[in-house]
Amino acid sequence: MEISLPASWQAVIGDEVNKPYFERLRQFVDEERQKHAVFPPEPDVFNALKLTPYENVRVLILGQDPYHDDGQAHGLAFSVQPDVKKPPSLVNIFKELRDDLGCAIPNNGYLTPWAEQGVLLLNAVLTVRAHTPNSHRNKGWEEFTDAVIRAVSAKDDSVVFVLWGGFAQKKLSLIDGERNTVIQSAHPSPLSARNGFFGSRPFSKINDALKAGGRPPIDWQIPDRQ
Repeated sequence: MEISLPASWQAVIGDEVNKPYFERLRQFVDEERQKHAVFPPEPDVFNALKLTPYENVRVLILGQDPYHDDGQAHGLAFSVQPDVKKPPSLVNIFKELRDDLGCAIPNNGYLTPWAEQGVLLLNAVLTVRAHTPNSHRNKGWEEFTDAVIRAVSAKDDSVVFVLWGGFAQKKLSLIDGERNTVIQSAHPSPLSARNGFFGSRPFSKINDALKAGGRPPIDWQIPDRQ
C-alpha cells in the first residue's frame, strides 16, 4: 500500500504511518490486494485527507466501512462515484437534506463538493474486500483514524463532529466537546433511519454551529451531473 499523506496531514498525523501497527496494516492490505479485489482503488484510499486539508476542516462526518460493491467506493464516507447508483443510506441522507434545508435531490451521490468545502468525510476503516463488509475491521485502520479524529478535535478552530449511529458515537471520547460541537442521531441506513435520523435536521444544525462561530455555512446542494 502506497502511503502518500498530504502535506497538511503529514504535520499532524505523519508519525502514525511509522508505527508498528501501521506496518502490519500495510502488509495486510497488500496481501489482500494480491488475493482479492479491494475497495477503494489504492490511489483513492486517502481521498478524504487529500480533498480536505487539515487547516480546512470545519465539519467531520464519520462513516464506518467503505462501500463493498463494484465501482462504488472512492475514499469518501457515504459518497459514491458519479455514475453509480446511490446506496440506501445516501438516499436517506438526501431525503433528510431535502426536508431540512430544501435541497433538491441530485441525480448522483458524488459528495466531493462537500469535501472541497471543508467537510471531512472520514470512514473509520479505509479499505474493504469486495462484497465482504467489515472484512478489514480490527486490522489497524481504526487506530489510524482515531488519530485523525483526535487531531481534528485539537484544531485551533472549533469543528462540528457528526456521529450517526452507535458505532460512530463510540468515538465520542476522542472529541473535546468543550471546544467543538457534536451532533448525534440514529444512522441513515434503512434499518435505523426512521428511529431518529429522519427529522434530526443535522445539516441546518451544522450550519447554525458554523455561523455561531463566525464562519460561512456549507452549501449542501450537490449539483446534478450530465
